[in-house]
Amino acid sequence: MIEREVLPDHVHLRVDVDPQGGIHRLVTRMKGRSSHVLRAPFPTLRSRLPTLWTKSSFVATVGGAPLAIVTQDLEQQRHA
Repeated sequence: MIEREVLPDHVHLRVDVDPQGGIHRLVTRMKGRSSHVLRAPFPTLRSRLPTLWTKSSFVATVGGAPLAIVTQDLEQQRHA
């Protein structure tokens, strides 16, 4: 992980991963780990919520966009 920002309704992560399946593996591992950490203090959630996250996710890549443009876009979202 290079950079992260947590907003009220979503998270921005800037990561460097292998484009051949690395993104999918990263998202799956983050969901698994965060589910474990969030449920640890509340064991009763296991019976109430069999799964914390859905299997779906949204990933967008910036491709060849210059980092300055990506950073500018994130700044605009932060102040929106």
